[in-house]
Amino acid sequence: MMSMTEMMETRALRAYSIVDSSSITPLDKDSFLVPSQSKNGNKYRVERINDNAWSCECADHQFRRMICKHILSVQLWLNLTKNLKPKAIKPEYSEVHECKFCGSTELMKYGKKTKQFKQRYYCKSCQRTFVPDSITRKMWFRPEVVTSVLDLYYKGVSLRNIQDHLSQICGVQLNSHATILNWIKKYESLIGDYVKTLKPEIGKQWHVDEMKVKFGGSWKWLWNVMDKDTRFLLASNITESRDVDDAREVFALAKEIAKGQKPERIISDGLPAYKKAVIKEFFTIRKPRTEHVSHIHLTGDINNNLIERLHGTKRDREKVFRGLKKEETPIIPMQDIYYNFVKPHQALQGKTPAEKSGIGIEDRNKWQGLIEKSTALKS
Repeated sequence: MMSMTEMMETRALRAYSIVDSSSITPLDKDSFLVPSQSKNGNKYRVERINDNAWSCECADHQFRRMICKHILSVQLWLNLTKNLKPKAIKPEYSEVHECKFCGSTELMKYGKKTKQFKQRYYCKSCQRTFVPDSITRKMWFRPEVVTSVLDLYYKGVSLRNIQDHLSQICGVQLNSHATILNWIKKYESLIGDYVKTLKPEIGKQWHVDEMKVKFGGSWKWLWNVMDKDTRFLLASNITESRDVDDAREVFALAKEIAKGQKPERIISDGLPAYKKAVIKEFFTIRKPRTEHVSHIHLTGDINNNLIERLHGTKRDREKVFRGLKKEETPIIPMQDIYYNFVKPHQALQGKTPAEKSGIGIEDRNKWQGLIEKSTALKS
């Protein structure tokens, strides 16, 4: 039997699927028609009674008195339409006091780049012009659009449906759904360099496991290492096989992110490669030594349920991908960034693993906060 948390997560996934199909019909500002996900063609009326109360005609809500997937889908749809509502471009800049090239304070305004509405400055000392750095630098679309697209994609909405959503709700036209993949590639590289500089404050017990993932029609292994206390995903790695060198490789990546923090215990399944890899990567003459616990069960005091739950999350998203085209795709590293820095976890009282680790993004729009900090690191 599913727990209450699992039941709500299942409802949330189905709600995303309803939004993804673009099939919600508003009747007025507080009433909506939402289609049933069964093949009977039924539609349920969802009504907003007040800010905290909703009603739905479906049996799930009528008899269980719970927030059903139809209500969740309307709430999500309303949130998306609000966040993506077109508005004037007003990029925010810090006040400019000195030239970005020579540091001189002898500046004067020098017109605007009208397409992006950015103020250009002229330096009297070095006689060069420049535009202040900001998140909108070299960004043709508004930051709200780009970050909403990233968030929708990693919440399970397909590329073409995101493109259709932008067109209908925002009046934003993308030449191709491939534009979204280009954004993922661009910001994975930018944000990835930034998060590698951070040191998460993690616990003393790590969990490791591997799962099969299809790349370009062939099966490979995706390894993951997670900290128990913070749920922080320390490392992911893709390999052809499951031998000792492959296990050592993902442990080495985890150690690099942990920056000197050593686990007291590593939990794994019974794969023989783990035993030798733990000895090779973590054994020291001095005590305390890292304990390796394997041959675990799904229940009991020692289990690997945390990382199995992570694999379930990744598996759900992989179904939308319908397989990955190539091994070096930026989609998986960006998914790890989403998992650590953007997605709130119920087990962490609504915090992200990064926030629990002391390196979280305080901004409400965490994608935008990540891009801003990453851009500042590059400049």
